Amino acid sequence: MSETFYFTTPLTTEAVSKLKVSDMVYLSGTVYTARDMAHQKIRELVDRNEPLPESFEGAAVFHAGPVVRKTATGYDLLLIGPTTSIRMEPFTDMHGKLGTKAIIGKGGLGDDSSLAFKKYGMIYLLAAGGCGSLYASAVKRVKTVHWIEMGMPEAIWVLEFQKWGPLTVTMDSHGNSIHRNIEQEGRKKIDALVKEMA
Repeated sequence: MSETFYFTTPLTTEAVSKLKVSDMVYLSGTVYTARDMAHQKIRELVDRNEPLPESFEGAAVFHAGPVVRKTATGYDLLLIGPTTSIRMEPFTDMHGKLGTKAIIGKGGLGDDSSLAFKKYGMIYLLAAGGCGSLYASAVKRVKTVHWIEMGMPEAIWVLEFQKWGPLTVTMDSHGNSIHRNIEQEGRKKIDALVKEMA
């Protein structure tokens, strides 16, 4: 039976370990956006042992490229929706080493990420597509932005959320993955259909 949890970042391994697949999460506090280019740049800095613009210890990282409007005093976030996470599969272990505790996106991640989640005590939270305006309403402010020269969607946006959710736990820190279960079930049905047709 699924449960509902309310967490504020930074997250801890202990808090994350309480979650299981199908649980619902409402998230408050700082969340970092990061897409393909941001992940690649983070990796380059890590490989060169150079400082990162933010600490990812206890962090929640959202695979998203927001629509943001610059104002006289800063930025207004207009829309924010998830992008497909599987493109960031090669970077999950890196995030684990950096201390990231939650990755948020759509579509889920693969088996390598599931192993990393178990190793480092991490979770994957599924954000629904098509909810860009609703999710933006949970953003209380844009705290800062890094690497805006890479373009609005590829920059790291540091956002403050208030009770953002519900987000669904689809990969937990115990090695369970709804995405893997669905894939395995789909393969069984395809195999059964092929046998029936033969």
